[in-house]
Amino acid sequence: MIAQPYELYIERRDPTRKMARFYVLSIRPNLFGDIQLTRRWGRIGSRGQVMSHSFEREADAVRLFLDLLRHKRKRGYGPRGRAVELAPRG
Repeated sequence: MIAQPYELYIERRDPTRKMARFYVLSIRPNLFGDIQLTRRWGRIGSRGQVMSHSFEREADAVRLFLDLLRHKRKRGYGPRGRAVELAPRG
C-alpha cells in the first residue's frame, strides 16, 4: 500500500528556440495493488507520450521519481511559469 500519492508537473520553456515542453511524474497504486510510477511528457498543449513502471515497493518508485526529477532539473525543467537557469558547462 502506498503512504501517499505523489504528483509533479514541471516545464521547460525557451522562447529563443521555440521550445515549450512539460514533464509529469506520478506515483499511485494500480488496480492490482502494485505501486505504479507514470511519466508523461511532450510539447505543452499536446497529450504527449506516456510510460509506466510497476514496483512492489514504494521506496523503489520514489527512488526512480527522484532520479528522474534530478535529471530533468539539470536539463532546465522547473515549476510552471518559472524559468530555470542552467549551470554553465565547463
